[in-house]
Amino acid sequence: MNGTAAFVFVAVELAVIVAIIAGFWKVFVKAGKPGWAAIIPIYNVIVVLQIAGKPLWWIFLFLIPLVNIIMAVIVGIAVAKNFGKSDAFGIGLGLLGFIFYPVLGFGDAQYQVAKQ
Repeated sequence: MNGTAAFVFVAVELAVIVAIIAGFWKVFVKAGKPGWAAIIPIYNVIVVLQIAGKPLWWIFLFLIPLVNIIMAVIVGIAVAKNFGKSDAFGIGLGLLGFIFYPVLGFGDAQYQVAKQ
C-alpha cells in the first residue's frame, strides 16, 4: 500500500468514526441526555440503556460473547420504539448501528417513551 492509498483509507475511516459519534451525540441530545456521553466508553452504553428504558445491570450482559449481540438487538428495538420507529429499524440499530444511529440522530424522529 503506497502513501496516498494509506492516507485515503485513514481519511475515510476517520470520517466514518466522526459520523458514528455525531449520530450517537444527536440521539443522546434528542433523548435529553448529554451529547458528550457518546464519546465516553462504557458510560455511552449506560446512557443507551437509559434511553431504551432497560435496567442498568444489563451492561454485564454486553460482556458475554454472543449474548452481547442478542442484547444489542433487544436494546436497539427498545430504542427504536422510544423514537417511534419499527422493530426492523431496531434490529438495524442492534446489528448495523454505525449506519442506523446516524440516521436516527439526524432524522426527524423524536424521543417519546413507548409503552413496553
